[in-house]
Amino acid sequence: MLQDFLQTNVFLFMLLFLRVGTAIIVMPGIGDGFVPNRIRLFFALGFTLVILPPLTPLLPAKMPGPGLFLTLLVTEGLIGYFIGMIGRILAMALDTAGMLISIQSGLSNAQLFNPSLQSQGSIIGVFLVLSGILMMFVTNMHHMLLAGVFNSYQSFPVGAILDTEGMLQTILQVIAMSFEIGFHIAAPFLLVITVIYIGMGVLNKVMPQMQVFMIALPLQILLSLIMLAGVMGAGLMYWIGHLQDGADIYYQVGIEGRAR
Repeated sequence: MLQDFLQTNVFLFMLLFLRVGTAIIVMPGIGDGFVPNRIRLFFALGFTLVILPPLTPLLPAKMPGPGLFLTLLVTEGLIGYFIGMIGRILAMALDTAGMLISIQSGLSNAQLFNPSLQSQGSIIGVFLVLSGILMMFVTNMHHMLLAGVFNSYQSFPVGAILDTEGMLQTILQVIAMSFEIGFHIAAPFLLVITVIYIGMGVLNKVMPQMQVFMIALPLQILLSLIMLAGVMGAGLMYWIGHLQDGADIYYQVGIEGRAR
C-alpha cells in the first residue's frame, strides 16, 4: 500500500509539474530570461506542491500504462506551453510598440540587449518591456497568470482530447490583440512624426537649398523623447488594462480553445 501510495503521488506530481513548469518557463515576468533557471525551477516546484492537494480530485486515481503515461506527459507539456504563450504574446505588445516608436523617432538603429527576451531589441522597446514587467508585478497581475495555470485543470482536464484548432484560434486572437495594443500605444508618435515629415517635405519644396534632413532628425528625436516622457505612463496603464482583458482569457484558459 505504501508503494502504491508513493507511486501514485509521484505520478500526480509529475503531471502537475510538467504543465506548471512549462507554463512558468514561458510566461512573462517569472519566466523571463533574466530570472535564473534555478529560481524558476524552485518556484515551479513550490507552486506545484501548493496546488497538488486541491487538484488531486481532478487527476487520475491510478497510474496508467507506459503508452498512456507518455501521452499524458506530452499533452500536459503542450497545455502548459499554450498557457504560458498567451501571457508571453500579450507582453510582446510593448516590444512592438517600442519598435514602432523607435522607427518613428529615428532611433531604430540604437539596439540594446533585451534581458527579458534574451535577444537584441530597440532601445525604447527594451525600456517599455522592462517597465511593463515592473508594472505587472506592482499591480499583482502575475497572480492572475498563476491563477490561470490553476484554473486550466477545469478547462483542460487531464486526459481530455485537446481541441487544437480552438487553441490555435485563441493564439491568433491574442496575437491580433497584442499587435493592436502595440499600435495604439505608438499611435501618437505615428501621427505627430508623420505631420513632421509632411511639413519637412513642404519645406524642402519651398527651400530646396536647405538641408532638411539635418534639421528634421534632431527635431524628430527631441520631440519623440518629450512625447515618450509625457505619454509613457498612460501607455503602460493602457497596456495593463488590456492585459487584464487578456488575463481573463488566460484566467479562463480556453474561451476559444477549450478541451472537448
